[in-house]
Amino acid sequence: RHFWGWLNAVFNKVDYQRIEAVGPDRAASEWLLRCGALVRYQGSQKWQQDYNALPTGPLGKYKIEAIDATDSCIMYKGFDYLDGLEHVTEIKLQKCIYIQDQCLQRLSETKNLQQSLLQLKIISCGNVTDKGIIALHKLRNLEYLYLSDLPGIREKETTAQVLQQALPNLQLELDLE
Repeated sequence: RHFWGWLNAVFNKVDYQRIEAVGPDRAASEWLLRCGALVRYQGSQKWQQDYNALPTGPLGKYKIEAIDATDSCIMYKGFDYLDGLEHVTEIKLQKCIYIQDQCLQRLSETKNLQQSLLQLKIISCGNVTDKGIIALHKLRNLEYLYLSDLPGIREKETTAQVLQQALPNLQLELDLE
């Protein structure tokens, strides 16, 4: 178990020279796929899941529009890869064992995501608490937030209220015990 944690940390190490060389979308795609997540590009219905089949072509041609991090090993230390993404409208974090409040705080503070992110789903991420969910209030264009199976959420009514006040246009769907 310790070995996998170490390996996953290696997968999440940010390579700033790579971002500079190939652009933010390509570098983030490589990071996400390496960690077991899927990406969907603007203008495509197909999810990219095979690292070795990443599309080639002119740098900057493929813009990440959606991220499905189900069962992936993405963690806080890799979140710098999100900084340059300007077209991400939806993110799904499901069964991500390394996602915790600090990650959601970082997501919410990412300037480009504050502009572009419209839909967010957080499902079965056991390390997420009310604090992390409330931190999402900075995602000012968020239209839809789905929260399910989050045992760390203790004050769901209060948390929902705080978010709704901060984001009046937010459609909040809760499936919490």
